Amino acid sequence: MRAGDVVDCHVLVIGSGGAGVRAAIEAARYGETVLVSKTIAGKGGCTPMAEGGYNAVLRQEDSCEIHYEDTLRGGAFLNEPDLVRILVKESPQRIDDLIRWGAVFDFSNECELAQRPFGGQRFPRTCYAGDRTGHEMMMTLIERFDSSGATKMEEVTVIDLLKEGDRVIGAFALDENGDPIVITADSTILATGGGARVYDISTNSSSGTGDGFAMGYRAGAELIDMEMVQFHPTGAVYPYDARGRLITEAVRGEGGVLKNALGERFMKRYDPVRMELSTRDVVSRAIATEIANGRGTPHGGVFLDITHLPREQIETRLPVMLEQFLTFGVDIRTQPMEVAPTAHHIMGGLKITSDCSTTVPGLFACGETSGGVQGANRLGGNALAETQVFGKRAGEFAGQKEKRVKRIDPAQVSQVQARIESFFCGTENPARVRKELQCAMWQGAGIFRDEPGLKDALATAERLLRAPIQAISPAGVAECCIVRNMCLTSRLICRSALIRPESRGADMRVDIVQNWDAEHSPYGHTYISEHREGIVRHGVIA
Repeated sequence: MRAGDVVDCHVLVIGSGGAGVRAAIEAARYGETVLVSKTIAGKGGCTPMAEGGYNAVLRQEDSCEIHYEDTLRGGAFLNEPDLVRILVKESPQRIDDLIRWGAVFDFSNECELAQRPFGGQRFPRTCYAGDRTGHEMMMTLIERFDSSGATKMEEVTVIDLLKEGDRVIGAFALDENGDPIVITADSTILATGGGARVYDISTNSSSGTGDGFAMGYRAGAELIDMEMVQFHPTGAVYPYDARGRLITEAVRGEGGVLKNALGERFMKRYDPVRMELSTRDVVSRAIATEIANGRGTPHGGVFLDITHLPREQIETRLPVMLEQFLTFGVDIRTQPMEVAPTAHHIMGGLKITSDCSTTVPGLFACGETSGGVQGANRLGGNALAETQVFGKRAGEFAGQKEKRVKRIDPAQVSQVQARIESFFCGTENPARVRKELQCAMWQGAGIFRDEPGLKDALATAERLLRAPIQAISPAGVAECCIVRNMCLTSRLICRSALIRPESRGADMRVDIVQNWDAEHSPYGHTYISEHREGIVRHGVIA
């Protein structure tokens, strides 16, 4: 390791989505901050792809207490109440930050921030910028970041966290050529997003591979509720290479209706009160059931129809959706879309406290990498709010930690380097390993689950985790490490699902009969770490 390959800073932020960039902006106020991105900052990740909106209580008829109750009910009461309180209280402040920094959201004729209805919420509280809300946020955040004094390291893949005793003191990374970099830090923030790319059909960008979950687990952090994977109800079903591409909930928020191949508005069978604006877990299962019972479309989906809406409303409120489907040869102003559920969001993640610290000293987490905020099912619009509320908190509390002398353990670095060298002796194509894993997870750990299917998926993940993956060049080592992270994340999802003896939120077990509802369930979080795993029952891990 050459001396020039070591970078030292006060706060290291891993991940360049909404949470990571917001954390870096805040941390930069306290000392030298380095943001590491395996893509181009602001371009990759899921935040710029988020179309729907940002939840915030802004109207007199609404209240933080109602937003709190809606979030708990939507999350099947598995949410951490203190974290939800923080989310609903601080989300209006954080959207004010974005607007002060130049973000252009839609406004009503009364010169108030426009808000649309989203599923599972009693009031329209989802702020938006057409159907490109996440993109607008990211452009604003990157511009603010560029004037914050923080440093970017782009196209650099973090391979693992480095520790001094029990404390995380930075990370080991590879640049775009596969050359190693050691980064030491007084505080390290994991903001790597989710991991729904472990499924065959997903809305996630190519970077949603579960890296933060895997690295945190290997560093000894405790994770909670990893079985809670949200399947977004409406992903594109054709053309083939567009499968899973997100069809924003804003389409239903603007008045879109779901119909099966018989022309029936089928949501009346599953939630006759909320219909298409039921929670995402309910709508996803409803669509999957219609398809399984032979009432699906020729492409294996259902119809999402907005042809009854005024053309001007579609063109101004849903311009990205209109343009996207026109490239598919479908004019959504006159033709229905065909949609089906797609893997979208992991509600679980690293266990955090209100200051975003994990169970490992020196390590913080925020955004989708952390667990506890969304519970067993996330309300649409709460994810973008979470990135800003907890991104800001992570940066602030990490930045306030004292500066320390960091001592790199050469043996630890050598261990990581030995793992890298092993890939050059491998025989398995990482693309083949990735595809086999994704198919196994879709089949065995999807929307409807049972013990045999979960055990099959778990066995595949564990076998592939040990597969001798091959890197044909130094630049290919990062891909091998990412595939290993995907295998470990899949293992965590399956193990956690097998631990939970109930159906709850997004975790639907078809082989378990239960007589309780989620609000009065005796079971709490699933916990998993290198040292223990189990489920909380009456306050005790069983």
